[in-house]
Amino acid sequence: MLILLNTYPLIVSENLVFQSKQSTLQNNVTVMVSALSGLDRLTEENVTTAMTVVEETGISRILVTDARGKVLYDTRETGGAVGSYALYTEIVQALDGNDTFYCSFSDDAFRSRASSPVLYQNQVIGSVYAYEYDTVQASLLRGFQSNLRSLSLVVGLLVLALSAILSRALTRQISDLLSAIRKVREGAYSHRAEIHGHDEIAQIATEFNSLTDRLQTTETARRRFVSDASHELKTPLAAIRLLSDSILQTEDIDPDTTREFVADIEREAERLSRITEDLLQLTRLDGDLLAPATEVELLPVVQQVMRMMELVATEKNISLTYQAPDSPCFVLSTRDEIHQVIYNLLDNAVKYSSEGGWVQLRLGNEADQVVLAVEDNGIGIPEEDLPRIFERFYRVDKARSRAAGGTGLGLAIVSDTVRRRGGSIAAANRSGGGTVFTVRWPAAGEGRQGE
Repeated sequence: MLILLNTYPLIVSENLVFQSKQSTLQNNVTVMVSALSGLDRLTEENVTTAMTVVEETGISRILVTDARGKVLYDTRETGGAVGSYALYTEIVQALDGNDTFYCSFSDDAFRSRASSPVLYQNQVIGSVYAYEYDTVQASLLRGFQSNLRSLSLVVGLLVLALSAILSRALTRQISDLLSAIRKVREGAYSHRAEIHGHDEIAQIATEFNSLTDRLQTTETARRRFVSDASHELKTPLAAIRLLSDSILQTEDIDPDTTREFVADIEREAERLSRITEDLLQLTRLDGDLLAPATEVELLPVVQQVMRMMELVATEKNISLTYQAPDSPCFVLSTRDEIHQVIYNLLDNAVKYSSEGGWVQLRLGNEADQVVLAVEDNGIGIPEEDLPRIFERFYRVDKARSRAAGGTGLGLAIVSDTVRRRGGSIAAANRSGGGTVFTVRWPAAGEGRQGE
């Protein structure tokens, strides 16, 4: 911009001066040619007489030549060229019948030259040549150029100062952001970038802080998960070790006691196996290692799980029933995932229902959704625990949960499985006691057509 500021206005101004010079000088030459046009032949006497009537024009030098280029009139007071032959390019071109004009700007002066032929009965009998040396307008142009340079210098200094200020502010913000990134990379997930404003760097800092919030939440959940998983794995392992040590260190242990200890070891090993399988399932869910979804009809899966749970429910004298619509209910998932969701919900309901109670499963279509509800009249869930029951390893009553053989991961697996297939799950207490779990999936295929 500064280069343009220092070149374009000067070029335009110079061209305007050239145009002005051309117009003025050629008009003056035309006037002089008109004064000589009435002569049939040019001589020193008649040219001098004719030129005396021409008004003073301020032109630096005027030459009048005959048809051979001999100077008949010269306004230069000293060193005049009268009687000599002028071989200027402009005069030669004028004697050839052409009007010419040249102008240049150098050495702080405008130098302008113009010439025209003098005609008599369409014959060239001479030429008029005018030369102007102008330092006044050149001085004005130089002053204009000097002012532009001064203005450019001021603008340049202001731009440099503003650039330095903005650069310092920008680099400081970037430096603060880089420092925050390094600290978070080193594990300080609670650190936040303190950058204020509304520019792009501030927006990046806001996004970075949002990301670190998620990282901190994830890290907290990971640590809690590792701690809970270690504790859950440690409990059956400790029981197995204690029981096995008791068998090995007790002399003359009777067969019945040995058989009881071995049965306890088997139960703890089964529990350890269930925890391991649930952890592997959660790892697959976290890694999005899902099998390709297909259209699965829920009713056959419900009937299969009901048959599996019927024996357990009968042992506790619990009534196990289900309701299903006439139209089929299809969802996009896999049969194994649907089986696991229904099995975990029914297993939980039966485990935490009192003897002589009931568990009911309801299946139906609602608008564009398939709804599955598992309801029981068991012990229920305290209201303050409802928002956390889908967290991993979270138990409402830890002692009772372990006694029932739970791993604390079943509902977390159900929640993640349903959510990753576009569904949702919710839990609520019944007004008459007990709990109801409601699962919703987007309906698919024939399930939509059957609504």
